[in-house]
Amino acid sequence: MKKQWRVASGERRAGMGAASFWFSKGAGFPFLRFWSLLFLRALRGLFLCVLCVTSCHSLPAAAQQFDKPVSSIEEEITAFSVAPDGRIAYGVRHNVHNKKYDLQHDDIWIQDAGGKRRRILEGNKFSINKYAVFINRDKKSVAREKGKLDPELDLSDTTFSYTVDSLRWSPNGKYLLAQLFTTFVVDESGRTQDEYMTLVMDDSGKEIRLGGNDPLLHNAEDAIFFTDNATIAYLTEATKPRILFSFKYSTIANGTGGALFEGRTFLSVVPIPKTNFAIAIERDKALSGPPRLQHLDLLAQEDSEIATLEGYEGGLTVSPSGRLAAYYVDKENVEVRDLATPTRVARIRLGPGVLQWSPNETKLLLKRALERKSAELCWIPIPELATPAAGREIPVAHPDFNPLFRGSVARDFAITPDGKHLAIIFPGKRNLDLFSMQ
Repeated sequence: MKKQWRVASGERRAGMGAASFWFSKGAGFPFLRFWSLLFLRALRGLFLCVLCVTSCHSLPAAAQQFDKPVSSIEEEITAFSVAPDGRIAYGVRHNVHNKKYDLQHDDIWIQDAGGKRRRILEGNKFSINKYAVFINRDKKSVAREKGKLDPELDLSDTTFSYTVDSLRWSPNGKYLLAQLFTTFVVDESGRTQDEYMTLVMDDSGKEIRLGGNDPLLHNAEDAIFFTDNATIAYLTEATKPRILFSFKYSTIANGTGGALFEGRTFLSVVPIPKTNFAIAIERDKALSGPPRLQHLDLLAQEDSEIATLEGYEGGLTVSPSGRLAAYYVDKENVEVRDLATPTRVARIRLGPGVLQWSPNETKLLLKRALERKSAELCWIPIPELATPAAGREIPVAHPDFNPLFRGSVARDFAITPDGKHLAIIFPGKRNLDLFSMQ
């Protein structure tokens, strides 16, 4: 065994190469031997340090891992939104039962920056029925003409179920827009009717009655506050099933205000943060023309065309500065476009997914599945944008997928407005975890 150890040791020394051989010439002088060994150890240590640093810097940003959340909300979260001051509004699943149906009446809570939580909407006590006279006001008249709806139908005591589908803060953090996906049981046979509506409330839970009447915006999706914190723009379904949308607006003081960009229809609209502007994908009602990328001035109702697109399959997202936009140009490829110089583009083959911009606008955070589905999260670097030569196709980048959280899947995610945290809802219990990005 002793002989074998020496052989192994000798082979290990030989592996040090010419430097080891040269210094062995001084083996007959003890002091030279001491200093040569010391130098070799230092040289080897330096080599390992350089190798370690080089390896660390060569790791792609996508390999970043998040080990432990800085805070958690242990509830079954249905939706959440982080305010600029760090407060988190979130919906919590709440089941109720009556003699015939199992229903859902979600609660809404707020957690402040210090971690203190309070419930601002108790689903058990919230009733949409008292506003039911407004819910089918337009649909009722149409159905009455066609003989499909009893004109005396009273919806004030109708069984209903709802889930908090999304939440959005006003710019000043005083108001909340809670998008509710609602199902009404409209007759004794159990026939149901679904509707997206938006509840307007303040951060104490007080309902904001628009024009002194109804705090609910009916057939309303993706509602946003203007920077005046008093005017609300929202999308309403123009072509079923949720294919094209038109704009409407309301004000806190006067209620329903009317149409924005009247007669025009859109596939998707995304607001530019801290402005009254938005980026939109416009399409005509007949779906005959190509999709057009538009810059909208919501307040002045003015627009300018940015580009005519080869196609659009959803996923429109705008970078924090409003300088860049990304969207699926088909079912596999994401197109990134410079909004100030629209000819500068890049394409990335990602497959279906949900996208969000990194705070520094150099990467996209991709969930590799459609909304409401769980999948891995990956950082995707943005290729260099360029104007393609005439007659040449836009080159398509094929990035590596390096999952975060060691490959664990996420159901929902968001980067906080200050760019400091990543909020994740994991499947299963659907708790909300916040991870530091710094």
